[in-house]
Amino acid sequence: MIGFEDYHTEVRAIEREITLLGMALRVDWNDAAAVRQLACQAMDCRLDGEDAHVKSGDRLRLTHIKLFGAAQLMLTVMEKSASRGIDIHGGPVWKAFGRALWAEARSRTECAGTDGA
Repeated sequence: MIGFEDYHTEVRAIEREITLLGMALRVDWNDAAAVRQLACQAMDCRLDGEDAHVKSGDRLRLTHIKLFGAAQLMLTVMEKSASRGIDIHGGPVWKAFGRALWAEARSRTECAGTDGA
C-alpha cells in the first residue's frame, strides 16, 4: 500500500532508542525534576555546523544530542499520525519525557507572555 506507515512500530523503535540513550546518560525517568532539567536542555539545544561539542567528539554531549533528536523524531511521528487520525501512545519513558517537554514549553510560553505586559 503506497503511503502506509506503521506508526506504532516507529514509536516503539524510537522509545527503545530514547530508553537506551537515557541509560547511557543515567537518566532516572521516575525523577520528575531530573527529567524536567533534561527537557530544559533539549529545548535549549541549538546545533549548527560550528558546534564545538560536536566537533570535539564530546561523547556525553553527542549522546544528549542523539536523545534530543530522538525526542524530536517522536514528536514528528506522533504529529504525523495524529494528522491522519491514528491514535498512538508512547510507553512510560516517552510519557515521562513528553510530559516534561510539554511542561517546559508551557512554562516558556507563559514567561514570554509576561515579559513586558
